[in-house]
Amino acid sequence: MKKMKAIRVYEFGDTEQLKYEEIDIPVPKDEEVLIKVYYAGVLPIDFKIRQGKFGKRKFPYTPGIAASGVIEEIGKDVVGFKVGEAVFGRTKRGAYKEYATIPIKNLNHKPKQLTFEDAATITAGAEAAWEALFSKGELKEGQRVLIHGASGGVGQFAVQLAKWKGSEVIGTASSKNQTFLKKLGVDQAIDYTAKSFEKEVAKVDLVVDLIGGDTQNKSWSVIKPGGKLVSLIDIDETAAEDYPLVTAIFSQASPTLEELDKLSDLMANGTIKSGIGAIFPLNQVREATKKCETRHGRGRILLKISGHEKSRINVF
Repeated sequence: MKKMKAIRVYEFGDTEQLKYEEIDIPVPKDEEVLIKVYYAGVLPIDFKIRQGKFGKRKFPYTPGIAASGVIEEIGKDVVGFKVGEAVFGRTKRGAYKEYATIPIKNLNHKPKQLTFEDAATITAGAEAAWEALFSKGELKEGQRVLIHGASGGVGQFAVQLAKWKGSEVIGTASSKNQTFLKKLGVDQAIDYTAKSFEKEVAKVDLVVDLIGGDTQNKSWSVIKPGGKLVSLIDIDETAAEDYPLVTAIFSQASPTLEELDKLSDLMANGTIKSGIGAIFPLNQVREATKKCETRHGRGRILLKISGHEKSRINVF
């Protein structure tokens, strides 16, 4: 068997559990492709799984769900894709490695104008924002939306997509990210370290909650009757019961492949931009993960694993 470099986790714990090793290159199943991974997204869900916050896990495993790259091999039942094509998608068997398998039901072609690094920010980043705003939040032109954590890996896309839809956008972030919010296009930027957002905002149609906890609990009162709160963290059901005229939705779903094609086209033509805060080589995965764990970054964090494309760090 041919070998590849990969990150392996053998037990729950801190970043010391991320082991840089050499393992066999996987073989794609019938409806999968094998890609040479160019970039992998470093996501909050990755470290939460490693910390044991999502129940049992079969060890050892490779972290990561978001990847972009080029198809190296296809399974026997694969249609619509061929060897050599540039793609991006969601893998269930780890993205922090040189080669990864992805089911074609979770795979999209990468537009020619879209970089591999931007493509790697779509899964659980831009796609999560799309799902929260449109599929679950049903945001419409002219409505008002409040986005918590608006400068982060999901929030940056939520702001831009909401503006593209023609909505009024209010975003919360720390002091250091206020200028970034304005570059993203928010109509009202709120520094949550200096002001109580619930005293600054009222009668919004939708809250996109990327923070949870006390921030969510304070959000119910600013939503007008008939409005919605969509959280990617969780829903405090007890608090929600006090606001029966507000619809509470917990979302971890993904858009359809057709919606992802639309989203990637918007990124390829420059309508939506991807803020990338840091890029690390695979063997510096611990440093990348520690930066992600602070939850105070700006834009997406990536691992560069293969490819000749010149990387960029750009947060507008």
